[in-house]
Amino acid sequence: VDYDEDEVSKPTGRRIKGRGAEEDDRYAGKAGKFERLPHDDDDAGPARSIEGWVVIVSGVHEEAQEDDVFEAFAEFGDIKNLHLNLDRRTGFVKGYAFIEYETKQEAAKAIKGMNGQVLLEQRLSVHWAFTKPS
Repeated sequence: VDYDEDEVSKPTGRRIKGRGAEEDDRYAGKAGKFERLPHDDDDAGPARSIEGWVVIVSGVHEEAQEDDVFEAFAEFGDIKNLHLNLDRRTGFVKGYAFIEYETKQEAAKAIKGMNGQVLLEQRLSVHWAFTKPS
């Protein structure tokens, strides 16, 4: 068998099913126009969610309560939403939290002030939850 020769592919007679198998007009016309948030002049950096500026906190102690996290981050601004995920099986915190602030300045102060700090004997890592692609 000579592997250097290019063989002409023969149709197998099978029809390929699923997305991308053949051309379709699913996104033709207005169907291909999707909603977007208003575009800022900044190319990279944090991105605003629909309602506010969200930071992700990792390294949260498994026995932390919502009040512990809220009190630690409330000094940087009004917290609109705090989401602390729990493990269904154990009932303990999974180790991360999402905190939403009204303004970018409040969220930036929280990141600067709490990144690397210790809460309940665990070092926290605080970053933007959403960033624009660079």
